[in-house]
Amino acid sequence: MIRHQYDPVRCILPPDVLERIAQHGDEEQRRRALHTLARDNSLRSIRAQNAILRAQGVKQITQETREPGTPDRTIYDCATSEDLASARVARAEGDGPTGDVTTDEAYDGLGATYKLFWDIYQRDSIDDEGLALKGYVHYGDNYDNAFWDGQEMVFGDGDGQLFNRFTIAVDIMGHELAHGVTEDEAQLVYFRQAGALNEHFSDVAGSLVKQYLLNQRADEADWLIGAGLIAGAEDQALRSMKAPGTAYDHPLLGKDRQPDHMDKYVKTMSDNGGVHINSGIPNHAFYLAASIIGGYAWEVAGRIWYETMRDPRLRPTAQFRTFARITLRAAQRLGYDSSSDEYKAVQEGWRGVGLEI
Repeated sequence: MIRHQYDPVRCILPPDVLERIAQHGDEEQRRRALHTLARDNSLRSIRAQNAILRAQGVKQITQETREPGTPDRTIYDCATSEDLASARVARAEGDGPTGDVTTDEAYDGLGATYKLFWDIYQRDSIDDEGLALKGYVHYGDNYDNAFWDGQEMVFGDGDGQLFNRFTIAVDIMGHELAHGVTEDEAQLVYFRQAGALNEHFSDVAGSLVKQYLLNQRADEADWLIGAGLIAGAEDQALRSMKAPGTAYDHPLLGKDRQPDHMDKYVKTMSDNGGVHINSGIPNHAFYLAASIIGGYAWEVAGRIWYETMRDPRLRPTAQFRTFARITLRAAQRLGYDSSSDEYKAVQEGWRGVGLEI
């Protein structure tokens, strides 16, 4: 499996948000933001090493008695340490609630993500081979982020002033674990449009995990990613698939910069070429397609997108237009021909963001 140079650790908070805090926050907020940004550099090498091990077939050992369709979860408590090796087991698969809200949210969130992929797409964990799901909570001293490092999920507690605990939103867990699915299937380069598609699929998965958990139809969902995470502004979120650019407007964090149309595509070298910013365009296309189709978004639109990620024609450097074309091929493969309402809905979704295919 080929790995590319633009392959940083996948963190839920975009770097431009942390950079803004580092520039405009008070002394303590700047310190925390700079520390989080610095951690990204060291975590990059950890994630690259873990990805190599997985590519070489080095698997985490799962329970011998585990049957496909049953997750294998272990939640570890870091007790404010940043050394994962020193963390203790807080809750293992089958254990009851611990009473620690963060531990229990992580356990339930990993389970909800596994359940969506198994129930709907018949995928047995991230690698489709029953990969054990490990979550580390209470990471660092009020650490303001959550990330997937190539083998496990890690959650900070937030500082309580700008961000709440990072287990508060189940879609964050779905989002981060879906990066592992992308690594296993499409290996999309984390740069410019390919990187934005990488972020996009994680947002799609995160939103579907939440919708499936809540049994929400497309017209009932809020289509927000990370709702409740911003302290003191719990009605805001990190991203909105329904209305990119409106998720948050905060005196310190700034305003959501995501575009909803190719006419507003942001050309930048920051954030790996705007991967967290320009993902708003395909995000909105998915929202439009799912809303036009109606019903439960995971049933038709979600399956089309999942099969797109598994299509061998989807190359690591894929651009938006190529991805869009493959969604239409996936729709046809699933039995929705070009005259079907479902096919036309997908086509209309991409047309709605300025991509004629």
